[in-house]
Amino acid sequence: MIRPVLTEIGIFLIPFAVYALFLAATRSGLFVQSSWPVTIVARLILVALVLVIAGLVGLAHFSGAAPNSTYVPAHIENGKLVPGTER
Repeated sequence: MIRPVLTEIGIFLIPFAVYALFLAATRSGLFVQSSWPVTIVARLILVALVLVIAGLVGLAHFSGAAPNSTYVPAHIENGKLVPGTER
């Protein structure tokens, strides 16, 4: 469960990292408050939320088993643990 959460947090931070790289490349003040106006931060948040929503939709759509599959739980055969599968 932690991996998808960290993935979405990373996706949310991408626009901010790109803007910080832009500020560093243009030699603007990266840590100067005037380089981070409210309108720019609001746009970055909007883009970040769109990316997170797209990531969640993609994760829900492309991960997991096929819709008609059946889950066979983990069990023990001949003294050995057989992991769960989807058939």
